[in-house]
Amino acid sequence: MSDDRLIVALDVPNAIAGLELAAKLGNAVSFYKIGLGMLTGGGLALAQELKDEHGKRIFLDMKLFDIGATVEAAVRGLAQFDLDFLTVHGDPHVVRAAKEGAANSDMKILAVTILTSLDRADLDASLLKAGDVQELVIERAARAFEAGADGVIASPQEAALIRALPEATGKLIVTPGVRPAGAALGDQKRVATPAQAVTDGADHIVVGRPIWQAQDPAEAARAVLAELPKL
Repeated sequence: MSDDRLIVALDVPNAIAGLELAAKLGNAVSFYKIGLGMLTGGGLALAQELKDEHGKRIFLDMKLFDIGATVEAAVRGLAQFDLDFLTVHGDPHVVRAAKEGAANSDMKILAVTILTSLDRADLDASLLKAGDVQELVIERAARAFEAGADGVIASPQEAALIRALPEATGKLIVTPGVRPAGAALGDQKRVATPAQAVTDGADHIVVGRPIWQAQDPAEAARAVLAELPKL
């Protein structure tokens, strides 16, 4: 199987397109992210098929946020699918509830700090706390770890600072906003190359469009893997 530090985002319309892409990628990729956009397009069925029939690892990117009891119930239901990673928002009450819901499974709860598509102007528009974006990400990561998160989602630009936190010992850092050298940024604003993200402390990088929009997705995936530091 491929190096599972690379997680490919299946940001395609439905499960059929997801299976077609996974077939093109074959053994080049062993870990997939299925997001909220595919939830009504058979995302959970796709997750199960990729895991049970193809031996792939699955990251379900739902970014759950609600009152504690609702988050706990939702996570308990999702835990039945034997998934590897699940995202929730990094607010401590959400993280604690998610950990309760996942208590009898091996599913890792990853806390979202601040979305990699946002910058300070976006946070101002949302009336969020003043301050440097990096400082807010680090603070939210520390609080999520204290609440029991198994890891965090953060841009690669914050990976080194999060890895340096005492609370981050033994925790996962997963970085979207990764773009191979020369790739278009798309809607991402806080980005880095695959090599830089891993060197700075990321355990996994998430790459979507630069792979699935490529003429040869498997070759594009192998090119990303070739950029990673050797294990």
